[in-house]
Amino acid sequence: MLARTLLLRLAENKSLESLVRRNRWSARIARRFVAGETIDEAIPSVAGLNAQGISASLDLLGESVLRADQVDATVDTYLRLFQAIRESGVDANVSLKLTALGLDIDEELCYCNMARLLSAAGPDRFVRIDMESSAYTQRTLDLFERLWNSEQRFRNVGVVIQSYLRRSEEDIETLVKMGARVRLCKGAYDEPESIAFPNKTDVDENYVRLMRRLVSDGVYPGIATHDEKMISATKDYALEQKIEPDQFEFQMLYGIRRDLQTDLVKNGYRMRVYTPFGTYWYPYLMRRLAERPANLMFVLKNILRR
Repeated sequence: MLARTLLLRLAENKSLESLVRRNRWSARIARRFVAGETIDEAIPSVAGLNAQGISASLDLLGESVLRADQVDATVDTYLRLFQAIRESGVDANVSLKLTALGLDIDEELCYCNMARLLSAAGPDRFVRIDMESSAYTQRTLDLFERLWNSEQRFRNVGVVIQSYLRRSEEDIETLVKMGARVRLCKGAYDEPESIAFPNKTDVDENYVRLMRRLVSDGVYPGIATHDEKMISATKDYALEQKIEPDQFEFQMLYGIRRDLQTDLVKNGYRMRVYTPFGTYWYPYLMRRLAERPANLMFVLKNILRR
């Protein structure tokens, strides 16, 4: 727990970020978890996943943007990303963070950017709104619901719920009733005990509870986990309830447990890999290590392997 807290705090350290991003060895480690810094680098990585029967969710790294010109650049990159996906024919949807679209500058700006991107994506291109720290949970869900109930009635958009938050069961109930698509993960931010379960056992128990609700009554949920116990719980529950494997998908992160990803596909399950790209990889990398500090040894053992 101490190592996790330390890594999460280091993820917010701008001085260390500058140092790490200039280090060639660190950048090499990041490539294990990040599919390049540009769209042109990311698309071939997705094609490689597709060749293994794995779909992808492309995400431009970067969050907590406070400058309008940076927000504009992010929107432009996503517009170009939609075009690149269409032209390449890869099997991929898109993930994004609201703070990268101006949520901390002006909520109306963020909403307009989201509406513009969803319109550009078209009804057949799905866009997932990532969940950030608990400071943004309600604001994210409010904006999502506003898009859902808007005059355009956007249905090509979904959201993420984190099982370590105490409020998540109530949020899942609301989203299930709406008919919204949900990605369920455990959560990767340092949160106070008052709003998040402090113990892994409680987080796991809540994950299984929420997974069962989504698999039974949700709309094509994404079961996002590398935890083999959570994966087995999902497979067992689907089998018990006679729920076909094409009614949900497992989701994992780029570069993590590639063996498990391919095994699930071989056994008839759907797999989507969250595939980040971009230059702002430092905070993302630190949170991945914080989720399971043993990943530090994993990185050291595997950095020279493919």
